[in-house]
Amino acid sequence: MSGKYLVTGGAGYVGSVVAAHLLEAGHEVTVLDNLSTGFREGVPAGAEFIEGDIRDAAKWLDAGESAYDAVLHFAAFSQVGESVVKPEKYWENNVGGTMALLAAMRSAGVRKLVFSSTAATYGEPEEVPIRETAPTAPTNPYGASKLAVDHMISGECAAHGLAAVSLRYFNVAGAYGDSGERHDPESHLIPLVLQVAQGRREAISVFGDDYPTPDGTCVRDYIHVADLAEAHLLALDAATSGEHLICNLGNGNGFSVREVIETVREVTGHPIPEVMAPRRAGDPAALVASADTAREKLGWNPSRADLAGIVADAWAFAQREAK
Repeated sequence: MSGKYLVTGGAGYVGSVVAAHLLEAGHEVTVLDNLSTGFREGVPAGAEFIEGDIRDAAKWLDAGESAYDAVLHFAAFSQVGESVVKPEKYWENNVGGTMALLAAMRSAGVRKLVFSSTAATYGEPEEVPIRETAPTAPTNPYGASKLAVDHMISGECAAHGLAAVSLRYFNVAGAYGDSGERHDPESHLIPLVLQVAQGRREAISVFGDDYPTPDGTCVRDYIHVADLAEAHLLALDAATSGEHLICNLGNGNGFSVREVIETVREVTGHPIPEVMAPRRAGDPAALVASADTAREKLGWNPSRADLAGIVADAWAFAQREAK
């Protein structure tokens, strides 16, 4: 059965890929984005586009016959470093904006939400792989803002019958169609290494090679953005009135910084010079997800877990963008 969905932040990396998957599944999609970090050309063809802010969502959430069936919420600032320097920006948008969105949904009678959360809610993990029952102790305002929203959603579900699923992403990578990573500034490893392959950056910095990992560099869980998008569609079906389901999304396998660099060398055929740098404060040795809950509750199973395939898709997008 087709539905009508509002995708906030749907001009961004993950939001645009989810919007494309919704359209491909035969749904009606409206993207709401203020374009502060998103791109108008990132909105997939076939989606209605509204340039606006989530604080004003009440203007577009219709309580009449054309009401939305659900909201998929991606509109957030997500730069960890910036959140430390400008915490007020993250509280105002990520928390204040979501509070306004929840109020608008309540008023309009839209009772289903899928929320883009993050592994940053866990902070430094006590155990790996990380399960949803792990302590939440974010180490930066970005992670704290997302955790605050998760708490808000839990209260909304208990008090007002919202059906909600929060999906806590680990490292999203790869590309889908015309959508790929293009953050400014870029802070994610795979696109940074690809910039070296393109000659846009002289070398890639490796922050520490003395971690308790097989090759001494940090290990991270990479998930293909298309696998991530499929989880959101499954979450719409799994959402239950009055319940807030939280699921980690990851491959369950970790790849080290050096493994990523070597894979980029193999995929692109370019040498990737490395520069050793000191450890960064707050960088855990390993962040790997347990996705057992997503498999059990959503029926989700990532099919693009191969690192070379993830890098190849990201490389193809980076080359198109460079033309």
